[in-house]
Amino acid sequence: MPLHKVELNEVSPKVLEVFGTQNALLSAGGKDGCNTMTIGWCGLGRLWNLPACTVYVRPERYTFEFMERQEYFTVSVFDMSHKKLMGYCGSKSGRDTDKVKECGLTVRYGAGDAPFFDEAELVLVCRKMYAQDLEPSCVLDERINRFYQGEGWHRLYVGQVMEAYQR
Repeated sequence: MPLHKVELNEVSPKVLEVFGTQNALLSAGGKDGCNTMTIGWCGLGRLWNLPACTVYVRPERYTFEFMERQEYFTVSVFDMSHKKLMGYCGSKSGRDTDKVKECGLTVRYGAGDAPFFDEAELVLVCRKMYAQDLEPSCVLDERINRFYQGEGWHRLYVGQVMEAYQR
């Protein structure tokens, strides 16, 4: 079945399973250029009475530049058969290679010309509503510190889910 637009209330992924095992590609940019990166952290739900998606990006990542410039971003969830693609997009920088081309992905565009991939099984197109840097001084559980050995702290982005596409 091809990827097609669906009503938001029809989307019901098993969030903890999807983002704990399958991972996804976070993408930002537009028709003039985009970048994508593998993510394993994502939150879905309602915030401020709106359908919301929260993603996290370190300032060192190339995708960060696109997230800062653009109003929209997408989360494209792939099935387990794309594990190699997830590994590639999580280990290569878009500064050095065209990951979309190298992986043979087909780019489509949603609201705000936000790029996503036709090969995904689920896509969320989000409009940024809020961004904030995570702060070391706010850590309440010491296990969190292991994620920040020598790299910057993530910026969190909350987006209103504007569109959804599903297979």
